[in-house]
Amino acid sequence: MKINLTPQVRNDSLTVVKKGDALTINGDVYDFTQLPNGGLLPQESIDCKWITGDVKRVNNEIELTLILSCKHDSSEAARFPQPIINPPDGEIQLPL
Repeated sequence: MKINLTPQVRNDSLTVVKKGDALTINGDVYDFTQLPNGGLLPQESIDCKWITGDVKRVNNEIELTLILSCKHDSSEAARFPQPIINPPDGEIQLPL
């Protein structure tokens, strides 16, 4: 899985837990297990304010972009985040 992050100054927070090809985002489960290789799930079909852009499977790996909630005084790692590549199952540590 490849999770790109796009920072946005917001007052709410984001919690993401990964299990296989499913993400639990602030308590809501989004399961991408059935997305075939080369498949694309348009953003419009996903009811999640945190997912921006389409979700796709490339080389058998899910790729998506999440909005990263940050503050004006967030770290450089949060303001200019690197993609999260192949995170293990469990809570994903997001830059603050």
